Amino acid sequence: MTQLQSHPSALVSTLLDGVDPGPLFTPVEPVPGLTLRNRFVMAPMTRAFSPEGVPGADVAAYYARRAASLGLIVTEGTYVDEPSAGSSSRVPHLYGERALAGWRAVVDGVHAQGARIFPQLWHLGATRRAGCDPVPSAPVVSPSGIDAAGRTVGEPASAATIAAVVDAFARAAADAKAVGFDGVEVHGAHGYLLDQFLWERTNQRTDSYGGSAANRVRLAAEVVAAIRDAVGPGYPISFRFSQWKGGHYDASIATTPDELAQVLVPLTEAGVDLFHVSTRRYWLPAFEGSDRTLAGWTKELTGRPVIALGSVGVSAPFMGAETEGQETLSLAPLVEELERGELDLVGLGRAVLADAHWVKKVGAGRAADIRPYEKGLEGVLD
Repeated sequence: MTQLQSHPSALVSTLLDGVDPGPLFTPVEPVPGLTLRNRFVMAPMTRAFSPEGVPGADVAAYYARRAASLGLIVTEGTYVDEPSAGSSSRVPHLYGERALAGWRAVVDGVHAQGARIFPQLWHLGATRRAGCDPVPSAPVVSPSGIDAAGRTVGEPASAATIAAVVDAFARAAADAKAVGFDGVEVHGAHGYLLDQFLWERTNQRTDSYGGSAANRVRLAAEVVAAIRDAVGPGYPISFRFSQWKGGHYDASIATTPDELAQVLVPLTEAGVDLFHVSTRRYWLPAFEGSDRTLAGWTKELTGRPVIALGSVGVSAPFMGAETEGQETLSLAPLVEELERGELDLVGLGRAVLADAHWVKKVGAGRAADIRPYEKGLEGVLD
């Protein structure tokens, strides 16, 4: 148990820190037609509680509990219908009658609580191990046949495979719309397939999908454009991206604002309405020479609304030491960045994993009642 967990009063004083969190609770319409009762978003967190890829009543209840006070929920990553997309038969997918029926129940439960919900569309790429479920015979798909450590994991993706991936994302988005989801999110972060194409270390191709930033972003932009064609105008598309990758926290897809623009502008032109900016510490400057955060730069360069994510409401950054410092808890920087126009929505991960009513308790000034996050809660369906 951490020091903060032992002393709830420390959580109260540090979390609220004398700041009025009211601006974070104002209704907002970040994307036309998407009205949210507040600015808090539940971020995707893989749970593996969906046997055979089908979300059941317990998963629907899990999301409904959090929907009671959040504005928007982005589900755990859901595999698209490409044989190499996933590595577990317990992670949900977004294809097939049984899974879609399960998701319909999830959507209905969230809507009944007054929140909105997007599924996150996911393909693991080179982070998948050969022989894994749900399709053990499927090869590992990646830009150049290597993983982040430079190990050979297969053959570089062929043109036909790339086309199949694009089609799988588009079909998943069309199914999401038919089920009743309020929009979709494309997972382009954390070293998974689309991010592997964005990152020079894992993308060593010499064709039109490799080399320049314009080429490296081509697959992600084609996925977004195909989704836009499949769902039509006016249906929200979010794109999640990150500099860091799993196990590689010093990685980057852009080292300057100009390089970041080369990635984000094509995605905007392809049809992205909202960017989900995943960092380990949301408040840190993105580039030398400026105090602007990665979320702030994203909004500046694209003109699109942003979700800022990165250790909100928890006592340590993701995969950091739990005793790193109480300063990470304060909501004051969030309010300041909102007022400066650097963010529109606030992503919550481990905070709402630990306490489904985190948002309600903060809004009511009941921080002392919050159940703090501690490692191990990922394995509990609450």
